Amino acid sequence: MTIPAGIQRSEDTPGTADAEHNWLQQQVQHLLVAVEHELRAAGPAGLSELELIRALQSERWGLIGAVDFHEPDRLYPVHFLLFHTLYCLRDQIAAEGESLTISPLRLSIHPQNPGATSSSLPESADKLRAFYLDLSQYFLSDTAIHEMMDNFWSGSLPSRPGSADAAAAGRALGFDELPRQFATVKQRFRKLVMRAHPDRGGDTGEVQQLNQAFSVLKAHYA
Repeated sequence: MTIPAGIQRSEDTPGTADAEHNWLQQQVQHLLVAVEHELRAAGPAGLSELELIRALQSERWGLIGAVDFHEPDRLYPVHFLLFHTLYCLRDQIAAEGESLTISPLRLSIHPQNPGATSSSLPESADKLRAFYLDLSQYFLSDTAIHEMMDNFWSGSLPSRPGSADAAAAGRALGFDELPRQFATVKQRFRKLVMRAHPDRGGDTGEVQQLNQAFSVLKAHYA
């Protein structure tokens, strides 16, 4: 197995399936500490996935190396391990009466809603939770990764996003309140993408975040 360049690995190269799984588990334990620290430091406003990735790339943690946002097979392992960690963390803090909002645009720890019990955990029917908690999904083929990522970035979301996710996506595009017409969103998105394009001195990570926000809003207005 080749560990993607985006995730730093130990000096010992895994040589068996068990060793690979053990390495992933160790990586998750490091990520759990770092992710919880960064989310608690961010407070109720939370962080976007991009902001969290950059925090984990910092000298403080050094857990994620360079990420090529234009290469799905390089981005996927980073994204998967990060979201696997987030779902593990969400299950852990549920016993303490806390919840974790998990969305590419907003990741935040907050108290559970009034009336929720401290033992409340996400339902087993949560397909996203089941997918990300299955470490075997880390080893998807390049073909499967490209197909899945193409569906995601084209806006093929499984359901209409919640109001909080839509509002967060709107803020990512500079809207204090969501406009009535989707055409306004498209116009703003095009301007921001042109301004953020690497050929104009922009940042590929910023373009990726704009794409995420636009995909969420496209599903919202649909």
